[in-house]
Amino acid sequence: MDTKQILADLRIELNRLNQAIAALELLDGTATATPTPAAKAAPKRGGRRRISAAGRKRISEAAKARWAARRKQVAKPASKKTTGRRTVSAASRKKMAEAQRKRWAARKKAAAKTA
Repeated sequence: MDTKQILADLRIELNRLNQAIAALELLDGTATATPTPAAKAAPKRGGRRRISAAGRKRISEAAKARWAARRKQVAKPASKKTTGRRTVSAASRKKMAEAQRKRWAARKKAAAKTA
């Protein structure tokens, strides 16, 4: 950690302490209602914000719950499972195979005549 960051953190902490002191003095009636210049809002720190593991876990669980609710809402009624493919009976397959063999034989015969 560099010294600039340490100084910035200490100034922020000093501002918080000054605000706490001013608030306590107001409760006792020993101070005026106007805050001191040092008790102004602390400057915002730059940099990237980080999330704790517990916060990440809460977000994850909430997202999972949302998706589970959505899946439950969109769930389709149980129906016949279709894959988009039709099944062919064994007899039909046999007929198609025989027809294809006849086509191949005709093509082979035509090729033999031209050769």
